[in-house]
Amino acid sequence: MAAAVTGTPERAESEITACSPQPAYTAAPHREALSAEDFVAGFLEDRDTELMCSKTVGELMEHLTEQNNTLKEQVLTVSSLVPPKVSAALSAVEDARCSLEALLQREQLTFNMLHKHLQDAQPWMDKLEQTCNQVDFIERHMKYLRCLQHIEELSATVQQCLMTSSAWEAIRAVDSMAALDYGLNQSRCSHLQNFLQETLSFWHKIMKDRLTSDFEKLLTQLHWPIISPPTQSLTPTPGCQEMEGQLELLVGQLLALQTSDDLLSQRTLDSSEALSPPQLSKPAPLCLPIQIMLLPLNKRFKYHFYGNRQTNSLSKPEWYLTQVLMWMGNNSTFMEETIQPILDRGGVTLSAKVELCRGLLSLVQEKVASDASKLLYDDVLFCHLVEEVLQFEKELRSNHSYPAELPGVLHLLLEDAVLQKWLTMEKKMAVEKMDAMLSAERAWSSQYKDISDMDDLKAPDCAETFMTLLQVITERYRTLPCPSAQLKFLELQKELVDDFRIRLTQVMKEESRCPLGVRYCAILNAVNYISTILGDWGDDVFFLQLQQTAVSLGEEAIPGGLGIMEMGRLASLEGSLFDGLLALLDRLKGDMLGRLLDFLMREIKEKAKPYCQERWLSLPSQQDQSTMSLSSTACPMMLCVRDRLLNLHQVLGFSLFHLAWQGLAERLDNFLYQDVILCNNFSDGGAAQLQFDMTRNLFPLFGHYCKKPENFFKHVKEACIILCLNVGSAILLRSLIKESDMTRDCAGTGDPPPESALNELGVYCLAPCDVLILLSLRTSCPGQWYPS
Repeated sequence: MAAAVTGTPERAESEITACSPQPAYTAAPHREALSAEDFVAGFLEDRDTELMCSKTVGELMEHLTEQNNTLKEQVLTVSSLVPPKVSAALSAVEDARCSLEALLQREQLTFNMLHKHLQDAQPWMDKLEQTCNQVDFIERHMKYLRCLQHIEELSATVQQCLMTSSAWEAIRAVDSMAALDYGLNQSRCSHLQNFLQETLSFWHKIMKDRLTSDFEKLLTQLHWPIISPPTQSLTPTPGCQEMEGQLELLVGQLLALQTSDDLLSQRTLDSSEALSPPQLSKPAPLCLPIQIMLLPLNKRFKYHFYGNRQTNSLSKPEWYLTQVLMWMGNNSTFMEETIQPILDRGGVTLSAKVELCRGLLSLVQEKVASDASKLLYDDVLFCHLVEEVLQFEKELRSNHSYPAELPGVLHLLLEDAVLQKWLTMEKKMAVEKMDAMLSAERAWSSQYKDISDMDDLKAPDCAETFMTLLQVITERYRTLPCPSAQLKFLELQKELVDDFRIRLTQVMKEESRCPLGVRYCAILNAVNYISTILGDWGDDVFFLQLQQTAVSLGEEAIPGGLGIMEMGRLASLEGSLFDGLLALLDRLKGDMLGRLLDFLMREIKEKAKPYCQERWLSLPSQQDQSTMSLSSTACPMMLCVRDRLLNLHQVLGFSLFHLAWQGLAERLDNFLYQDVILCNNFSDGGAAQLQFDMTRNLFPLFGHYCKKPENFFKHVKEACIILCLNVGSAILLRSLIKESDMTRDCAGTGDPPPESALNELGVYCLAPCDVLILLSLRTSCPGQWYPS
C-alpha cells in the first residue's frame, strides 16, 4: 500500500479521485474544499474496517492499480491521436489557400486580357453600331415608304373602282385601309397616321354618301318611313324582285362598310370626350343601314319637338313619347319582314326591330334629359314628366319587346338632382294625400261594409287609400335599374308609414274616451290592416330581393344603419325590412286593444255587482227546483257581454275580433274567479246555480266563435267542478291534498301526487293549494266554518 501511494500528495489525490468506486466523496460539496492530505485521510478513515483485513486491502490495491493503468492508456491514446488530425486539418487549409491564390491570379489575368480585348474591339463596335443604326434608319424609311405606297395603292384602287362602279372592290379597299389604320394605332409616325386617317375619311365619306344616296332612293320607293299605321304588308311582292335584290345588295354593302364607319365614329367620339367631362359609357353604334333608315325620322323628330314649334311643349312630353312609340309600332313589320331576312343571310346577329327601337330611343333619351333639367323647379310639370316616362318605359318593354338588358329611359331619372327631386315630390304629394284622406267624410268607414266576403279586415277608407298610395309608389320604382335607388324609395315608404301611424295615434288619443265608438274601432282596424299588408310585403319576391341588396350594401343602404343581429336576421331571411314598423304597429294595436278590453271590463264589472253579492249560501239545492234558470242578478252582466260581443263582431276585422273575444274571455275568467267565486261561500244549490250560469249561459255566448268556449274559462270551469263535487269525493280530495303536503318531504312514499287525482276530475289549471281554498268555500263539507 505504501508503494502504491508514492509521489506527491496532489498526485495521490488525483489518482484516488479518478479510481475510487465511491463517487460520493468527489461529489460532496464539503469535500471540494479539502486538501490532498485531508482527502486521503478521509478516504482511509471511511475504509477503516476494510483496511483491518489484508485480503480486502490487497483487492482494493489491485483494483486501484488496474484503474490507474486504464486511465494512463486512455491519456496516451488521446495524446497520440490529436496531433495527426490537427496536422491534417492545417495541411488542408494550406492547400485551399494556395488554390485560392492561384484562382485569384488567373482571374486577374483573365480580367486584364478581357479589358484589353474590349479596348481593342471598341472602335469596331462603334463602327458596327453606326452601321446598324444606318441600316435600321433605312429599313424604317423603307417600311414608311412601303406603307405610304400601300396607302396610295389602296386609294388608287378605290378611285378606279368608283370609276368602274365596282362598289364591292372599293369597299374591300376601304376596309383594308381601315385595318391598316387600326394597325398603326400605336405608331409614333403621326404624319403617316394623319395622312392615312384623312385618306380613309375621304374615301369612306364618298362611299358612304354614294351608298346612302342609293339606299335613300330605294327606301323612298318602298314608302319608308311608315308614318301612319300600314294598311297592308310592305313585304316586296314577286313583281318587285329587282327592288328586293337591290335592297339586299345595298344593305350588304353598307354592312361591309361598317368597320371603317365604326372606326371613324369612335375616333370622333374620343376627340369629343377629351374636350368634355367624362360621361357614362356609350352604347354600341347602330349598324349603318339602320342609321340611314333613321335619318328621316330624326329630321321629323327634331322638326316637331325642338325649336319654337307648338309641339315642343314642356307641359306635353306625352306628345313626343307617344309619337316615338307609334313610329316603333308602324315600322316594326317592315323591319321584321324585309330587313331582318337580309341581316340573317348576311350573318349579322342583330335584331332589325330592336336596332330601330334603339335608334329612336336615343332621340327620346336626349329629349328627356334636356327637359328634366329644365323642370326641376316646376313641381307639376316635373311630376307629369316622370309619370309619362314611366308609362313610356312600360309600353316599350311590354308592347315592343325591348330587351331588358338594354337601357331604356329610366336611368335618366336616376341622376342625383332628378332623383332627389323625384323623392321630394313623392313625399310631398303623399303627405298632401294623407291630409286629404284623413279629413275626408268617409275616412273611417269601409267601402266593403255591405259585402261580408270582402270585408274580413274591415279596413276604413283612409287605410285602404293610404296602402294604395304606397302600392302605386312601389309600382313606380319597381322597374328602376338601380337597386340602391329602389332602397331610397323603400325608406321613403317606411317614413310615410311611420308618419301615418303617428297620425292614427293622435286621432286614437282623441277617441280613447269612447273605445267602443266607430272611429276608435276603425283606427284599430286601420292599424291591423296596415300591419297585415306590410307582413305580406315582407314575403314578396321583390322586397326579398331588396332585402338581400340592403344586406350586400350594408350601412350605405339603410340610413341609421343596422346592428349585427339585425343584419344577420335579414341575411338569413328570418326578418324583413318592415320588422321595425311592424313592431311599432303591433305595439299600437296591443295598446288600443287593451284600452278597449279595459273599457269593456269596467262596464261588465259594473253590471256584475249584484251577481258578485248574490247570497250563494241561501240558494236552494238542485233537487228542490223543478227547472234551473239563469240567476236574475246575472242577467245584466250576460246581456252586456252578449251585446258587446255582437258589437265587436260587427265593427272589428276578423283577426282583431278573434283577439278581442279571447282577451275578453281571459279577463272575464279572472274576474269571475277572483270577485265571484273566491269572495263567496257556496252551498250545494249555490254551486249548482253558479255552474248552470256559467256552462249554460256564459259559455254559450262565446260558443258562436269557437267550438269549446269553456277552454277559455279554465279557472271558472275547474272551480265549478270542485264546488259541485259530492261530499264524499270532496272530503277524500281534501285529505289527499293535505296528506301530500305533509309527506312531500318524506322520501320513498308510493302515494300518487294530488295532481293525478285532480286530472282525473278534469282539473288541470288549478294548483292543489287553490283546490283547498275552493273546498274551504263549500258549506257541505263537515268541520267547515259557516259564516253568519
